[in-house]
Amino acid sequence: MTRIARFLATPFGLATLGCLILAGWALWSGGILDGPIARQVRSSSVYAAPGTGLDRAAAERVIGNRRLVVLDLAPGADLRAGCHSVRQAARGTLVLVLSRENDEFTTYGCALLPGDFGKAAAAETTIGSGIDSFADRPLEAIKVIAVNYDSLVRAGVVPDGARTISPSLPRYLIAAAAVLAVLAGATMIYIGGRRAGHLTDARRRRREAGTDARSVLNAGAAGLAQQIIDLDQQYILASRPRATRKQREFAKQYRKLTADYTDLLESLATTDDPATLSERVEALTAQGRNLSA
Repeated sequence: MTRIARFLATPFGLATLGCLILAGWALWSGGILDGPIARQVRSSSVYAAPGTGLDRAAAERVIGNRRLVVLDLAPGADLRAGCHSVRQAARGTLVLVLSRENDEFTTYGCALLPGDFGKAAAAETTIGSGIDSFADRPLEAIKVIAVNYDSLVRAGVVPDGARTISPSLPRYLIAAAAVLAVLAGATMIYIGGRRAGHLTDARRRRREAGTDARSVLNAGAAGLAQQIIDLDQQYILASRPRATRKQREFAKQYRKLTADYTDLLESLATTDDPATLSERVEALTAQGRNLSA
């Protein structure tokens, strides 16, 4: 839990949590928990249970774009539960739930429209009037329901206007977040690629510079080695028992030069930046030239 809390405390964790909340809101408002009736009502104005004999396509044409939803349930169904199951899917409409029993309709209306309670009650009790005579002709009953709805609109009980089915706000937010995420990701990839390219180029330049410096340093060390070889004969003469004071001083400086050269070779084998040893090579080379003189 502590690790999750630390993750959520970061900007990326907060953004992830926000996206998850928006996604959950979108799924809920989009009907992920809907039953079969609500899923049908989200894209249609009519639901007809199997065996009711109602031509759903023809009934949809009769209702058209009215803010009206009709649920034709099987005999014995719980009409109130049917109305409750579509409250989210049919929001903004007048819903009539009906069931045919004993050659007549049992109806239950629920107004999911904005407005006061009195108008809603009037709409719920009026929308199903006069349909019992058409119990054996359900499509004709739908026509009567449509006429009742138009009467309620003219009386101002039900607001006028067409029913529209549009994506919910969370879907727009999710789409906008997805677009922004793609743009931000592309920008980060572009910036990261340019930075990686600059770093690679700088590393290549340093590597080439280091290679050139090592080549120059190796050449200087080789020249110094040649100087030491040339001085070797003089060192042999200076090492005799009868050597003069000047020859003994030469032998001392020669031994110091060879010791410094040995240290230089060890440094060349271990260093990653040969440019730092160039001054030592130049100093030892100058020392060799002095001994040669």
